[in-house]
Amino acid sequence: MKNLLLASTSTLFGEHYLEYILDDVALFFKDVDTITFIPFARPGGISHDNYTEIAAKAFAKINKKIIGLHTYKNAQEGISKAQAFFCGGGNTFLLVQQLYAQGAMHYLKEHINTGKPYMGTSAGSNIAGVSMHTTNDMPIVYPPSFATMQLVPFNINAHYLDPDPNSKHNGETRETRLKEFHAFNSTPVVGLREGSFLLVQDTKITLKGKHTARIFEAQKTPYESKTIDF
Repeated sequence: MKNLLLASTSTLFGEHYLEYILDDVALFFKDVDTITFIPFARPGGISHDNYTEIAAKAFAKINKKIIGLHTYKNAQEGISKAQAFFCGGGNTFLLVQQLYAQGAMHYLKEHINTGKPYMGTSAGSNIAGVSMHTTNDMPIVYPPSFATMQLVPFNINAHYLDPDPNSKHNGETRETRLKEFHAFNSTPVVGLREGSFLLVQDTKITLKGKHTARIFEAQKTPYESKTIDF
């Protein structure tokens, strides 16, 4: 049975890391005391050790221990020994490239499908979807595949932004980019706004937070929804 918590972001503006979601995280991880942190997305090029330290500081507030996956001899050993997982945000291209390079993408999926809880934020949520095609990140490295763990039957667009009618910026909106995706792909996309997250218990998906999600489906007009049902 899958147990997933997939958040748009780790940090709301003006808050500390994971502050807005810690109560939900504590409940989600209530049956484990140690969580294996996947630091490979490295936001801003931060080191694995420094990123793990940031996560550990936040989880200490709910009396949970963090251990970095990078500290094991190899990723598969760390995944096998893990009670649960947290994959932080950053660059999705780098995260996916590293998971494939270490033979960890499918191995991680297998362990999550046995019931080990998995939490992702931003890039860590992106890889729970069918593919990483709808990430917002720059392609700083080249992964061998854009396919991800396919734990849910859709893609996630984290940090979804609505068009600003007062903006002077003439570049493409997020909605435009996702319409471009659907010119060539049929996978549905869930646009998750800041502060929103999904709780997945096997096939049941619950949208949490104060916002609706923006849903994109091929050959359909985008729409708002409080439920995720694909």
